[in-house]
Amino acid sequence: MEPFISTFIYFIAAIIIVIIGLTVFEWLTTKYKDWDQVRDGNQAIALSISGKIIGICIILAFAIYHSIDVVETLIWGAYGVVLQLIAYLIFEGITRKFSVEEQLKANNVAVGIISFAVSVGLAFVIGASIT
Repeated sequence: MEPFISTFIYFIAAIIIVIIGLTVFEWLTTKYKDWDQVRDGNQAIALSISGKIIGICIILAFAIYHSIDVVETLIWGAYGVVLQLIAYLIFEGITRKFSVEEQLKANNVAVGIISFAVSVGLAFVIGASIT
């Protein structure tokens, strides 16, 4: 029965970390509200949010593989969210010719795809570095 309980605990922990991560990203974006844009059909923002969710979950998966307990997994998960935030800010900073946030709000799917790829790609790097 213990494996079932552990799985459920990790499941709940992952949901909490994802919700916290998405909430922090929502605070970071000032030009729009993520879920209002998704409700209105903004595919670029939906891609960006999807990348964040998958990215956080990839980091959590690596953390579960390499951590001793749930607390250590939560610490790695929180650290992963912080690194994802840094990646987003770097992405925004290196695109000098346009604002990522403004392009996502304008439903520029190309920017949404790149945002998705940045989140997922760096999640694998962050996750693989967890030892």
